[in-house]
Amino acid sequence: MKPIVAIVGRPNVGKSTLVNRLAGTNDAIVHESRGVTRDRSYHDADWNGREFTLVDTGGIEPMKSDDVFSTSIRDQALAAAEEADVVLFVVDGSVGVTEEDESVARMLKRVKKPVLLLVNKLDNPAREDERLWEFYSLGIGDPRPISAHHGHGTGDLLDEVVSLLPEEGEDEDDPYPDALGVAIIGRPNAGKSSLFNKIIGSERSIVSDIAGTTRDAIDTYVERDGRRYRLVDTAGIRKKSTVYENIEYYSMVRGLRAIDRADVALLVVDSGVGMTEQDQKVANLAIDRGCALVILLNKWDLLDDDYKREQALDTVNRRMTLAPWAPILRISALTGRSVEKIWKLIDAAAAERAKTISTSALNRFLTGLREFGHTVVDGKRRLRMHYVTQTGTNPPAFTFFVNHPDLVNDTYRRYVENRMRAEFGFEGTPIRLYFHKKHDRKEAGE
Repeated sequence: MKPIVAIVGRPNVGKSTLVNRLAGTNDAIVHESRGVTRDRSYHDADWNGREFTLVDTGGIEPMKSDDVFSTSIRDQALAAAEEADVVLFVVDGSVGVTEEDESVARMLKRVKKPVLLLVNKLDNPAREDERLWEFYSLGIGDPRPISAHHGHGTGDLLDEVVSLLPEEGEDEDDPYPDALGVAIIGRPNAGKSSLFNKIIGSERSIVSDIAGTTRDAIDTYVERDGRRYRLVDTAGIRKKSTVYENIEYYSMVRGLRAIDRADVALLVVDSGVGMTEQDQKVANLAIDRGCALVILLNKWDLLDDDYKREQALDTVNRRMTLAPWAPILRISALTGRSVEKIWKLIDAAAAERAKTISTSALNRFLTGLREFGHTVVDGKRRLRMHYVTQTGTNPPAFTFFVNHPDLVNDTYRRYVENRMRAEFGFEGTPIRLYFHKKHDRKEAGE
């Protein structure tokens, strides 16, 4: 599981620029929609071989009221600090200390996590000391001058961040390493807690509850028919003092941690609300991280006519156009309707995720694909697929050797994936397709 580094601060202090700089990308703006809301983003980062996840918590603003230090500021900052391994508190060196900065600082002092105070927009290293002194008043320790735009100070910052991260393998003392990891994910109030309790309540062969494998989480091990499962407790299911349960960031980071440790993700959707944008983004996080995915339409018993049922299913079909392979089960965690069927879907999705296809079967498939005639043409160049082999499992990965990899566009990639699924199944699991260049003499004149 990758450690999490949260970036906290009010709007316009340069957080997105810092994300791009630290992650070594330029997509903090382009891909922000992958997070909980449009102003949050999640990025995998690597520094000297140490991997971690950067989470931009978005601009923290006071609500428009007489109370400058609004609950939105306090809760957001505290939630970020509680779930992260390291917190980067970003302020604007060109503006100075603001009331919002002071409010966030007061909250961050209460948490027992490493917090680094970053004074951004100090683009002239020769004069940075002139602007640093006032930020000592925040009481967060030594302010660190950086320029996210120019990169000044970011190398030293990354060195320090990595030194503060938990040791690799710290959370990997799994007493049952062969257990299948199952994460129950979804928005707050969708019924995750009820489902978790119903699942473990219906089982008489719970192996044990292991605390401490992740912060504030309890892994429950269940054994069924000789197979052991590790159910990852998310969103404070066992912890009643989840005063931040209503904060999207907090629930999303919990889900992110669970997904990183899971083989199969159960996405719980409130049927009465339907699949929302946030549900879609949680599903995308699971898919991006290679989890098998099962969609559970909870509270189905509360839909009292066919129109409402059709509407609920329609929201799933519209939101999951890129993952129509995810099975859908209509359940009621409260009454127990169809809950027992979940285990069969978990097993099936895990089996598909671990499936291997022989090279001979794959190349018979490729022959059929070539005979069908659909390909990509660009001027005189025509895409030719030479051969294919499986190069990974959990999830399945396949490498196609072709003459012009640059001709493979998203449309053709989806076409190949759809044909593969029609041929080999893979229900419930993402698959990865790679297209590499094959060099041979015949292509020299192409």
